[in-house]
Amino acid sequence: MNGKENKVNEWKIPLYKIFTDDEDVNLITKVIKRGTEWAIGPEIEEFENSIKNYVGVDYCLTLNSGTSALHATFLAYDFKKNDQIIVPSFSFISTANAVRFVGATPIFADIEEKTLGLDPKEVQNKITNTTKSIVPMDYGGQSCDIIKLKQVAENYKIPLIEDAAEGLGSTIKGKKVGSQSDSAIFSFCGNKVLTTGEGGAIVTNSKEIFEKVKLIRSHGRVDNISYFNNPSDATYLQLGYNWRMSSITAALGITQIAKLDKIIKMRQLNANYISQRLKKINSIKTPKISEEFNHIFQMYTIRLPSQKIRDELHTHLLGKKIFSKVYFNPIHLTASFKENFETREGMLPITEKISKIILTLPLYPNMTNEEKDYLIESIIEFFEKQI
Repeated sequence: MNGKENKVNEWKIPLYKIFTDDEDVNLITKVIKRGTEWAIGPEIEEFENSIKNYVGVDYCLTLNSGTSALHATFLAYDFKKNDQIIVPSFSFISTANAVRFVGATPIFADIEEKTLGLDPKEVQNKITNTTKSIVPMDYGGQSCDIIKLKQVAENYKIPLIEDAAEGLGSTIKGKKVGSQSDSAIFSFCGNKVLTTGEGGAIVTNSKEIFEKVKLIRSHGRVDNISYFNNPSDATYLQLGYNWRMSSITAALGITQIAKLDKIIKMRQLNANYISQRLKKINSIKTPKISEEFNHIFQMYTIRLPSQKIRDELHTHLLGKKIFSKVYFNPIHLTASFKENFETREGMLPITEKISKIILTLPLYPNMTNEEKDYLIESIIEFFEKQI
């Protein structure tokens, strides 16, 4: 059995479930009943203010996806052809694709095994005269070693742009993810800790970048007055895109961020419950928790002894109608990147090793004890058959 043979409603335990309450429904209903400003309403700025205050930065802009946020950020920094941008291969493909969107070249650096984020030493070895930025990714709800990466970026006087799509709410040494880099982006798609179904945001302390992204996300238009409340012709200063977030989406964001810390706590408790049971299995390495990092468990990922065992466990869980998935297979080994950038197997040994032994298991805030126990018992059953 494979994942394609299962419909979403047939999973006994899906990868994720979204945590909702009456506040989500009430605010969405209020926006709908208002009968206007579904597209460019007051909820947009309110959500943006909530994010920037939560993270502790000066500026925030919401967009229609995390990918759009990263693309817009690269445009704002004026990356272009012949520029090199250092990225991880151990990430969702949009991290590297966004580099290609602006015509620049993704340069893959290896990760380190503690956080599964970019290794600062490997990054430094990749820097050339044409390197324009370092773009680390925070894996699964835990910060990469952003402090050391920031030192590298500052030494070479290049911006550090953080793909924090999976990290909103996590911290490193008490400081929120997104507050240490020059700019950072978040994603609010369905499986994120704070979700609005789809959506994204950029945070920064740079007014210049803020103003540029504001134009880019809305056709290059100056929005001193809401477009639909302005009877005069709009002013267009440059080429831009239609990457705005809707008011209804932002309304969900407002209610979700209000309970974000509660959602994180629920995820952490569930992760601890699972880890306490699974750590008794010698063949499994559960996520390690460091005092330096506040892990919010956007994903719960285990490591197995070999690719063979990982793949067999994956198949076993699918047979039990438990969703599991490999996050992530290396970007540099996808057909498109091998063809266009001559990437090859063996060039990123840690990335390639980790991707062969990891498996992401279901985890969500309102996971019941019955669901957790069924997951754990199914894994135990698999390893008992191995003996």
